[in-house]
Amino acid sequence: MRKFALIVVALTLCVSSSCLFAQKRVEAGVFLDYLGISQTKTDNFGLGGRFGYRIHRNVMMEGELAYDYGINFDETFRNITSGDIAAVERTSIGVTHGLFGPALQPAKGGFRPFATMKAGFVDFRLSPSLLPLSEVVSTVLGIRSSSLNFAIYPGAGVEASLGPVGLRLEFGDEIYFNHGGHNNLRITFGPILRF
Repeated sequence: MRKFALIVVALTLCVSSSCLFAQKRVEAGVFLDYLGISQTKTDNFGLGGRFGYRIHRNVMMEGELAYDYGINFDETFRNITSGDIAAVERTSIGVTHGLFGPALQPAKGGFRPFATMKAGFVDFRLSPSLLPLSEVVSTVLGIRSSSLNFAIYPGAGVEASLGPVGLRLEFGDEIYFNHGGHNNLRITFGPILRF
């Protein structure tokens, strides 16, 4: 009977303090992503995932990766000798971006505002071409190569949760550097799971 009483006391202490903190140490989520590219004045929408680990009571280290489907436009290919149109192709520019950094956020509460500062990359890439041997042409001329750029991201938002499940809304400025800095509005929204 004594062992049973000790187990009940231990479980009570665990539930009231450290075990609950341990369950909220890790956070994972998926999100819908909006990125307004200022350089091209285009709107890109996509999907992403996020993973965070609490390193201090009010600091979560987060990493995220997203792919945004880009703008679509028509490319016209002309015959070099005659100048006639040889093909018209629908092309798009996709954006892959990955960021990592701290988020200042309280560990407790059902409504948690936060601020974050992350660094990483933004990669712009054209879709494949209809040109014959487009891989070779792309390599030689560089017309289909990616444009990988360093990025920083200051942002803020709020998480609302009920137990381990919640929603997260975030706004920020994803600044990538390509012949100078370019500011881009970024908004993410999606479910989170805390454990």
